[in-house]
Amino acid sequence: MIFQKSIFAALIFSLFFFASNSCFSADLKVGIMNVQQIIVECDAGKAAKARFDEKMKNLQSKFKAEEEALKGLQEEIKKKSSAWSEEKKAEKIREFQKSGRELQAKTEDARFEMKNMQDKELEPILKALEKVVDKYGADNGYSAILDAKSVIFFDQKIDITKTMIKKLNGAIAK
Repeated sequence: MIFQKSIFAALIFSLFFFASNSCFSADLKVGIMNVQQIIVECDAGKAAKARFDEKMKNLQSKFKAEEEALKGLQEEIKKKSSAWSEEKKAEKIREFQKSGRELQAKTEDARFEMKNMQDKELEPILKALEKVVDKYGADNGYSAILDAKSVIFFDQKIDITKTMIKKLNGAIAK
């Protein structure tokens, strides 16, 4: 994918090496964009975040009841364990531990589900962005368009993030 940092690092080095050591420097046109900002601020990214947040809220409310039940059982064990027989105390502790493991497993499953959802939501946005960047770069004579995360310093005049957000919104709306 065009957004991998190692590719960018090699590309940056190559561009600046050739720009400073060849006749190509006059034709070099570089743009910088913040991919993360584009994803967060584009319409599709906002819609994806809303779906993600809704799913997260549903999962959190689902787990809240189980967490409360587990805390209740823990409090019951603290308060009543001295009055219980060793057998009853051991049974309640096993019940608490089992419930804790089950909740932990459900939480891990939910994290995995959320990660998959995030990947599924981002994939079409990134594919569309890649096409938009390719077209914009070719149409406007860019030698390279780089992600701001892989560039230590750049003049804000070459930041095309806002333009890419507009172009991406238009491309996805079609």
